[in-house]
Amino acid sequence: MNYASLGQRIRNERKKLAMTQEKIAEMIGVSDAYIGQIERGERSLTLDTLIDLANKLGVTVDYLLQDSLTPNDDNYFDHIRQLLTNRSAKEKQMALNVIKVMFAHVDDMKAEDDQ
Repeated sequence: MNYASLGQRIRNERKKLAMTQEKIAEMIGVSDAYIGQIERGERSLTLDTLIDLANKLGVTVDYLLQDSLTPNDDNYFDHIRQLLTNRSAKEKQMALNVIKVMFAHVDDMKAEDDQ
C-alpha cells in the first residue's frame, strides 16, 4: 500500500473542494491531526474511514487506491470518469476531443509502421 500517494490524492481532492482538514475531520468524526497524518502518508486508515473520506470527497475508493490496485479496463474507465466528475459539459467535450485527436494520431502512426 502506498500511503503517501493515497494521502496526496486525499489532500488534492479535499483542496479541490476548498475544504480544510478541520472541516473534513469534523464531517467524518476524526481529529484534524489524524487527517494531516493520513495526507502526509504517516498513518494508515481503517476501511470505514477510507469509505467516509471517499464519500465526503465525492470520489471512489478505487480512485483513491489506484496505486495499490492491479490495472484492468474497469480501473481505467473509472479513473477517466473520476477525472470528468464535476467538470462542465464544455470541459468534458474538450477532453473527448483531445482523446479523439490522440487516438487518430496513434492510428496514423500504426498505419505508417505497417507500410
